[in-house]
Amino acid sequence: MMKIKAVLFDLDNTLIDFMKMKRLASNAAASAMVDAGLDAEKKELAEELFAFYRKNGIESDDVFERFLLEKYGKADLRVLAAGINAYLKEKYMHMKPYPGVKEVLSELKGRGLKLGVVSDGLRLKAWMRLNEAGIDRFFGVVIAFEDTNKKKPSPEPFRKALGELKVKPEECLFVGDWPEKDIKGAKDLGMKTCFARYGCLRKEVSCDAEYCIDDIGDILSIVGL
Repeated sequence: MMKIKAVLFDLDNTLIDFMKMKRLASNAAASAMVDAGLDAEKKELAEELFAFYRKNGIESDDVFERFLLEKYGKADLRVLAAGINAYLKEKYMHMKPYPGVKEVLSELKGRGLKLGVVSDGLRLKAWMRLNEAGIDRFFGVVIAFEDTNKKKPSPEPFRKALGELKVKPEECLFVGDWPEKDIKGAKDLGMKTCFARYGCLRKEVSCDAEYCIDDIGDILSIVGL
C-alpha cells in the first residue's frame, strides 16, 4: 500500500461543528426578534427558523428577510436587525472545531503530512471559518467553489487540491461527513477515503469509505498504517 503523504478535509461538520453553531445562532436570533417585537413564541420560532435554513440554503445570506416575508408578509427592519445582530454574535462565539481537531492537525503536520481543505462554500467564508476556529495556520491549500466552479462530488475540486498539494490520488486521504459528495468524489478519483461519521446529520446512512471514524483522533492510526 502506498504511503499517505497528504490529508484533505471537508470543512463544515468535519473540522467545525457547523450545525451546532447554526442551531445556537438561530436560537439567539429568534429570541432577539421576539424581544424586538415579533409576535411569536421563542422556542417555536427558533425551530421554524432552523428548518427554514435547512430547506432554503444553510449558507443563505438573506434567510432572515425571506423567512419573515414568507411567514409574516413583511420584514420589519427593527426585528430583522435584531435577529441578524444576535445571529452574528452567537455564530462567532460557537465557530469552534470539534474536540481534538487542533491536536490532530498539529500531529499530522509534525509527521510531515501535507494538509488541505476542499469546501463547496465560498473561499472567503472558508478562510473566515478556519481563522475564527483557530486552525487556519495548518492549511496551505484551501479549495473553494470559486476555484473550479464545481461542487463535490465533481472530481474537479479534488483534482485541483491534489495539484496544489503535488501528490497523487492514492497518496492522499480525504476525510468528510457526506458519503454522496465527499466520499464518492474522492473515491472516484482514486483517493483513500475516511467517513467522519461523527459529523453526519443522518443516523442511518450507507458509506463505502475505506475507513469510518467516530472521533477525529482515529485519523492518526489510519495515516500510520
